[in-house]
Amino acid sequence: MKVSILTITYNHENFIAKALDSVLMQTVNFDYEIVIGEDCSTDGTRDIVLAYRDKHPDKIRLLLPDKNLGMHRNFVETYRACRGEYVALLEGDDYWSRPYKLQKQADFLDANLRCSICFHPVDIVKSDDPLPFSVFPAGFSRAISTLEDLVQENFIPNCSTVFRRGLFHDFPEWFFSLGQGDWPLHVLNAQHGDIGFLDERMAVYRVHQGGVWSGTKVTRRLEAIISAYRTINHHLDYRFDRLIQLRIARCYYDLSVCRERLGEVEEAKGNLRKSLRAFFSTVPARDHAKLALKLYSPFWYRILVGRSIERVGNGRGATNG
Repeated sequence: MKVSILTITYNHENFIAKALDSVLMQTVNFDYEIVIGEDCSTDGTRDIVLAYRDKHPDKIRLLLPDKNLGMHRNFVETYRACRGEYVALLEGDDYWSRPYKLQKQADFLDANLRCSICFHPVDIVKSDDPLPFSVFPAGFSRAISTLEDLVQENFIPNCSTVFRRGLFHDFPEWFFSLGQGDWPLHVLNAQHGDIGFLDERMAVYRVHQGGVWSGTKVTRRLEAIISAYRTINHHLDYRFDRLIQLRIARCYYDLSVCRERLGEVEEAKGNLRKSLRAFFSTVPARDHAKLALKLYSPFWYRILVGRSIERVGNGRGATNG
């Protein structure tokens, strides 16, 4: 078995058929399997995947737990059932958009033995609009990335990922405690090889309210990212501590800005202090000072900063375009 397509799905009744069709349309010269972890959906998802399994018994293998496992446990159990040399990721609400995607990525890993992961950019669409509104990662051009690049930010779209199976022994216990699973997985794999990039959009990531990540509030996302940074930092024995601390500082600053805009002033102050206490900061000192002034002395913020903004808005000091 050359490739296992790992698909976890929960309440994807409106999306799962398109996801599976996008795999079955692939043109390849090797054997592949679709391993589906259906996590006790409360809608019609299970009936749909059962019908696909009955129609394609040579391609589709189903894991049907008796009770809901949750995203991380479902993913790990599905991963353990994969038999392919390579594993391709596709969650039940995303889909692939090119029939040669799987062949191209398998060929790349065959030819580049030093790479543990291969990925590409994806189109991002909203569930109510089939037209892409952005690309992720936007403007990415680095042909080969490393673990050092990945610990600073997750630039790998989940539905674009193909990686070598069995690079690490088992999932560490901390994996199950994080709010996201794809970035930690990529880190575990990137410890054993580089990350290859194919500059072609070959998949679509859906943004919808039911999405585990896309449906999460910005503040909760930032908190989850900070937690992941800390966990990854510890897992890697603080080899990249300086780089990670920079990113944590930026996240706390962004979180402070969000809290301030929500009117949660005390929480914003606490986040700003955490940002300032970080080992280094990527946020300019001027921006820190401006936000601190706004939080701790709104009167002087209006006097010193507000008037400056007002002058620019009135055209005084503004540059003609």
